[in-house]
Amino acid sequence: MAYGKILIKGEIEVVTGLHIGGTGSYSAIGAVDSPVIRDSISGNPIIPGSSLKGKMRALIQKSIAASSSHNNDPKEVLRLFGSSNDGKDKPSLPSRLTFRDCFIKNEKLEELRKANIRLTEVKTENTIDRKTSIANPRQIERVIRGLVFDFEMIYDVLEGKEEELEEDFKNISKAMILLENDYLGGHGSRGSGRIKFNNLVTKYIYGNGPEVKLEV
Repeated sequence: MAYGKILIKGEIEVVTGLHIGGTGSYSAIGAVDSPVIRDSISGNPIIPGSSLKGKMRALIQKSIAASSSHNNDPKEVLRLFGSSNDGKDKPSLPSRLTFRDCFIKNEKLEELRKANIRLTEVKTENTIDRKTSIANPRQIERVIRGLVFDFEMIYDVLEGKEEELEEDFKNISKAMILLENDYLGGHGSRGSGRIKFNNLVTKYIYGNGPEVKLEV
């Protein structure tokens, strides 16, 4: 089988409020302390591909073996997520997975707009000084539960590496299951960031080869 590309697509459903932090151009009086990241054109919240890649990599790496740095991850992880040149005897290894930024599904966006429902909410949290018992409140912006994002990533099929295809897709499936049972973004230990993958599809968009599927 020659070089090919497999599209993995579906939806990400936000199950509990999701916070992936962005930056504000200024801090106005009364502004939210920690806003979510947004698309610069539409102003709507997004899920960056880098956030998905980083979390899935960390979870699958942890499930296989301990690692001191990303360049020392197990070979199964390096195949999918790549590595950088460490300046010694290890050249950089390109990632077989390409992650896309995730944007709110148009149908869901229109539904919420018609119902006059905001896309984000503000959650107030407190940190308590253990010595003084003084509370330090802060406001965290979160994408509301029930919001749905379109999800896409591309897997590169390399010539001469066909025997690794089945194992790679088992590990992609495992990473997605682990993420569903963990959290994405920040404040996961406080209830934020639970997501669910829905309506997943895999298909060749370049070349052809053995049928592959995700078990999520």
